[in-house]
Order: sequence, then C-alpha cells, then structure tokens
Amino acid sequence: METPHQNHIDKADFDHVYEPAEDSFLLIDAIEKDLENLRSRNPALCLEVGSGSGVVVTAFGMAFPSTFCISTDINFRACIMSKKTAEYNKVIFDSVRMDLASSFVDNIFDIIIFNPPYVVTDSEECGGDDITASWAGGVKGREVTDRLLEMIPKKLAKDGTFYLLLIEENIPDEVINIMSNHGFRYKTVVRRKVRNEQQIVLKFYRLIY
Repeated sequence: METPHQNHIDKADFDHVYEPAEDSFLLIDAIEKDLENLRSRNPALCLEVGSGSGVVVTAFGMAFPSTFCISTDINFRACIMSKKTAEYNKVIFDSVRMDLASSFVDNIFDIIIFNPPYVVTDSEECGGDDITASWAGGVKGREVTDRLLEMIPKKLAKDGTFYLLLIEENIPDEVINIMSNHGFRYKTVVRRKVRNEQQIVLKFYRLIY
C-alpha cells in the first residue's frame, strides 16, 4: 500500500489537527497485512471514525479505488484536512463532522477503522472538539472507544470488519470481551512497541453461516 502524500498541508495546521504518527502508520500496515482478505470481500463502503488528517482512510481508498470512503471527526478542521488529503491523492471520498458514527443508518459499512484517543487521562480532559480530543482517552484511555464499541454492531454490515488500534493500558482483553458479547470474533493483525507504548491493531468480525 502507498502512503498518501500530504504536501498540501501547512505544518502549522497540525497545531489544530492530529499529525500522522507511528499509530497512524501501524494502522496502514495492519490493513496492508490483511489486504488479501479485504480484496476477497470487495468492500463497497469504508468509514474511518476520527480521521484527523485523513492519511489512513486515504491510504485505504488508494488501495481500493472502487470503494467509497467516508470519514468523521468531531474537529471540523480535521474534516477539511481529511477531504483535502483524499482529493490530493485522487480518492473518492467525503468527510462529515460528527460524533463518532452516531448519525449513520444501520449496517451499511463494510469496513470501519478507528484510531481512538487512547491516552489514559482524567475524564475532564476527554471530549471537546479541539486537538486534545485526538489523544485524551479518559479512564483506561477508553471512554471514547467504549462508546463506539456500542455502535459497531449497528453500523457495521453483517459481514463487515472493524479495525481498532489500542495500547496495553487500554486493557485489550476487556475490549475483546465486550465485542465477544456483541457476537464478534477477533484476530490480532499486528503488534508493535513504539517507545514506551505497546500498540496493537485488532480486527473484529462476525461468523456468517
């Protein structure tokens, strides 16, 4: 998979929008690792929740040019930047300012991707619509993630796949149990230690008989 060009972005814009970092590129690596499986599914509609600069969803769109890609972000500047990143790399795309995936109709997305705000913080730091919202995760670094987990069974197509990035402090086993209770199985796609963080990308899916 190609990494999208972001030459159109002024460095100062990253004072307001999360700049792509190791976690962003780990998600791209995870998708690349799962490329054969994804191609066999021929996804029609992909959503990235909390897209920031749009580098991950654009990379997906570059690899799957027939897939219509959508992103959401609570930060309006991030929505604009994601749209520009996609357009700069010639990806068919739209971006919507939205709280997670709350306003979409049910069971439409073949792929959902989420690189959440995962840093463990006080609850008071969690939320908002500025750059802090891109990293402050509240208790266990999971307050935002847990809200999306409750939406996934409704927003994801019955045979869809959900890719989620976590760190060890988020207690991935608890996330796996939550998703298991919703009827999902999981696989660890990739794991990597980055400085003091153990980052992991999990994919969740249902068994369709």
